[in-house]
Amino acid sequence: MKKIFQQVTDYFSKAMPEAKTELHFENPFQLIVAVRLSAQCTDKRVNQVTEVFFKDFPDAKSVYNADFETIFPYLKSVSYPNTKTKDVLGIAKMIIEEFSGKTPETVEELKKLPGVGQKTANVVASVLYGAKVMPVDTHVFRVSARLGLTENAKTPAQAEEQLEKGFDKDILPRAHHWLILHGRYVCKSRKPLCEKCGLTNVCKFFRK
Repeated sequence: MKKIFQQVTDYFSKAMPEAKTELHFENPFQLIVAVRLSAQCTDKRVNQVTEVFFKDFPDAKSVYNADFETIFPYLKSVSYPNTKTKDVLGIAKMIIEEFSGKTPETVEELKKLPGVGQKTANVVASVLYGAKVMPVDTHVFRVSARLGLTENAKTPAQAEEQLEKGFDKDILPRAHHWLILHGRYVCKSRKPLCEKCGLTNVCKFFRK
């Protein structure tokens, strides 16, 4: 396992040295909103929505002073718009009223925000503060299993634990984006582009 993790690290360090989130944001609040909106929705769609939304509501205070009827039209084209609109309003409210207008910095504090679970909190903490955590979304879960980085992981939490043990702590924030981007553009769910992959020599899925 140690050898596989090292080979994967070596490959991505060369192939994707500057891997980072594809979500667009200009401040911590915007990243939290973007990540929350991205649940079961593509980053491309979220970026289209937030490009307009963030012009009118760039921070927690501006959202705090708005209501559901005002915010909903901006977010109606994402998946589950009713729930996500309520969560965005709730996030702004909690940041203003309970965190003195400052975005929480730890995973545990971030998870107190409405609609922010383990994965979202990990993504925000990793991207903003370099937290040594491994957010596991569908891409990470699939790619790590196919490559053989995880063994019999049935849940994202199990995969997260194994990946955090396997990768060097200092590269976890980058490794998260390596696996996401690889899953998004190469190791696709239905039709993986194995002919474009530089990891077939270590990939359990390819060998089978």
